[in-house]
Amino acid sequence: MIDTILCNGCFSFMCILLIIVKHMRAIMQILNILSSYATSDGDGVNISRIPGFDGKHLNPFLMIDGVTDVEPGKYAHGYKNLSNNEWYFPVHFPDGPNMPGALQLEALAQMLTVAITTQEGMAGKVTHALKHVVRFKKEVLPGEQLIIEATVDSWKRGICRGRAVGYTNGEVACEAQMMITIPEILEEFLPKK
Repeated sequence: MIDTILCNGCFSFMCILLIIVKHMRAIMQILNILSSYATSDGDGVNISRIPGFDGKHLNPFLMIDGVTDVEPGKYAHGYKNLSNNEWYFPVHFPDGPNMPGALQLEALAQMLTVAITTQEGMAGKVTHALKHVVRFKKEVLPGEQLIIEATVDSWKRGICRGRAVGYTNGEVACEAQMMITIPEILEEFLPKK
């Protein structure tokens, strides 16, 4: 019955989204490890340079390959290299592979998370999504590099409002307005029962 309701592409999209949600805690732990190595010295972060880190356990959930610049609490810039070997290209779509929109949004959100979790005292904190409004402008194709620029618009009481833009070949591919939270901090400001 599900085949009659959803096309194969939509079903694949839903499966990818369920995998991301199911493994969100692991994704956030990985981002926190990555953000603890982010610097603003222009060198950026190459995942393979992190001491004692082989990267094997990251796939397929980490949607950023590197952080090129970060100012904690203000912005983070980085990228995702899209090789032909990405796990989602064979199924999305066999005749015209492109990066699923849910994974583009995930890449944008992960870069915004780096901007927040690089602040002093934030290492190891888990973030959760509250709201995302996203626009997809063009397909993100195998062989391209998705350049991501995330900016924090406000950071108050454990809630971050921010935006991110993803570029391929110098053109905007996707953009999002996002609201994320660090529940551990937010709970301090909620009314006590």
